[in-house]
Amino acid sequence: MSEKEMLTMNQSNRNIPGIHHVTAIAGDPQANVDFYTRVLGLRLVKLTVNFDEPGTYHLYFGDGTGQPGTILTFFPWPGGRRGRRGNGQVAVTSFSIPQDAIGYWQERLQRHGVTMGQLQNRFDEEVLPFLDPDRMQIELVAHEGAERYAPWEDGLVPTEAAIRGFHGVTLWEKDLGPSAALLTDILGFRSAGEQNRRYRFEANAGEPGSVVDVIHLHQGETGWGGTGTVHHVAWRTADDEQQQAWRQEIADHGFRVTPVMDRQYFRSIYFREPGGVLFEIATDPPGFTRDEVPAKLGTQLKLPPWLEPQRDQIEQSLPKLDF
Repeated sequence: MSEKEMLTMNQSNRNIPGIHHVTAIAGDPQANVDFYTRVLGLRLVKLTVNFDEPGTYHLYFGDGTGQPGTILTFFPWPGGRRGRRGNGQVAVTSFSIPQDAIGYWQERLQRHGVTMGQLQNRFDEEVLPFLDPDRMQIELVAHEGAERYAPWEDGLVPTEAAIRGFHGVTLWEKDLGPSAALLTDILGFRSAGEQNRRYRFEANAGEPGSVVDVIHLHQGETGWGGTGTVHHVAWRTADDEQQQAWRQEIADHGFRVTPVMDRQYFRSIYFREPGGVLFEIATDPPGFTRDEVPAKLGTQLKLPPWLEPQRDQIEQSLPKLDF
């Protein structure tokens, strides 16, 4: 495919199908692993390090093979500064569950001592908000269609109630207009309604993680990064050619976008949307089974080739994990 052909791809092929992954900052890595595997029932699909700061883990949680649309990742920094949710951030990360699973999750979270909010009804969906060990805001959204997606069947949550990937993310923004324009005019989301200053946008493909809510907080304070906050949200693209086309288009609209970065399990470009939220566009391939068979995912520390010479030093610097 020529460069010109890449840049003139049909709009339906260019649209973002949904979330690839969400990356957040945690404190204690053991508490993080325990919560997301033993309480929420996700799988630790990859145990590696922050390629830019290899003195800390990079933990990936998702479904059985870490399919795009299911992956929540963390940089855990023991003793790190607590962040503050505010404008210019992904303030809430939402998972999908089957419509009849809310009662199960209320009982489960209560039994594990999880701080929960009041059950809500939003856009005809039941929403259960709660906090993870670092007080990051998570939601379970019970909605029609969640059953179409397969959960990890070997987790600690019964299959009929298990998490089915992402539902979406909620952005807090001081100025709605520019962020909404990016989502609809460039990334291809469609406007799907408004409720109590919450503006919903949806990807057209109906894939996991296809919902973006934007809450307009004109008088809200700006957030800052740290434990308990989301670092960035990554959107899916099918392959390297489409990613290059996205990079060119985003740059053509005046955004500062990074070169392509090799993250071993996907390739990434990054830019900040008008309100300040860090966006990534990540390729679906090559995926998490490139260096581990499915049955062994997340069981060994995996390092990229350029960090292998430092393996002994890196392993000695990382805290031991029980998983």
